[in-house]
Amino acid sequence: MVRLSRAQMQEHNRAKVLAAARDELAERGFRDAKIDQIAERAELTRGAVYSNFPSKRALYFAVLAQEAARTSGSRYPPTARTATDALGDFARAWMARLPLAGEDRRSASRLGRDLLPEIVSDERVNQPFSQLTCLSAILLGLCLEQLPSSKRTASRMVQVAEIALTTLHGAGQLAAAAPGFGEPFAVVRACEQLAELDLDDTWQPAHLPHISPARPTDQPWTPPALTDALRDEPAHLDDDGVLAVLGLHRLAAIEEALRAAPPTAAVTAVLVTSNPGELGPLVRLIVTDLRNSLRAAVAPSAWPRLQIIHDESGDLAAAAGVPAVSDATETAVRIHDGRITARADGYGACHAAASA
Repeated sequence: MVRLSRAQMQEHNRAKVLAAARDELAERGFRDAKIDQIAERAELTRGAVYSNFPSKRALYFAVLAQEAARTSGSRYPPTARTATDALGDFARAWMARLPLAGEDRRSASRLGRDLLPEIVSDERVNQPFSQLTCLSAILLGLCLEQLPSSKRTASRMVQVAEIALTTLHGAGQLAAAAPGFGEPFAVVRACEQLAELDLDDTWQPAHLPHISPARPTDQPWTPPALTDALRDEPAHLDDDGVLAVLGLHRLAAIEEALRAAPPTAAVTAVLVTSNPGELGPLVRLIVTDLRNSLRAAVAPSAWPRLQIIHDESGDLAAAAGVPAVSDATETAVRIHDGRITARADGYGACHAAASA
């Protein structure tokens, strides 16, 4: 028998806990699931469960994130040529993962029925989830802006994306509370029509003219090798551009970098939190779900030039000169020729660094 290293044993136990938790949550639901039962299923102690996950809710988020990662999205390349078609395909992919009437309660789609109620129950999770949803709307809206629309005159489509996500989340809640209610294809058609709404959506936040310029600096830039969570591929962190370290209360600020940066500049959002054990799995879940739906709707070549990095360890933030992070962190740096050439901190940092 090959003896496992400490790290390998920890990973092995983590996998056993996740598998046991999935079965327990599918059978009993989040409210009635018990850590003791999960430990028994995994043939581990209660302490071993908590050594891998700080709470039952963190474990629930991790199970959902793992399920989302197993679903790579559509097996066929997207064919949408208009914003209407793309939004319809996005909604269709979203609706496909919702539970159906009479479906086996152990199915993957029924596991998520307690997600939004659990988020609503704790104010500490509300704001991170709100900002993650804002991030999803920004990315979906930017994708839609690349495609033609017959009636729309406004160039920004983030508000359309926000309404679509509101509709889809509402459909998800009803699918959990009232399986069989409503016609999923009608929801898809309704989302398609949103692409033709003219909401006079413009981009000119009032605070932008009052932001202090980024400070010039000259520091070496040696980032660790990490994965771009949006595309699930190695991140290109050496490219010239803007890198924004954002706490989970400041994610919407990334739009300032995306709108202000030069067209050829890379933009990277480094997601950090003061509570990675609890909120890290939630971040992974939301980003993975977004990736799966975008893959079904929009060709990757039309995706925003944004990389998303899960920096739960804080290593990338430290490399960017941010040794301590919180959910309110907003620091952005400009990268050029392998060096940090400008830095901005606090409110408006993304715009300041991008426009340096």
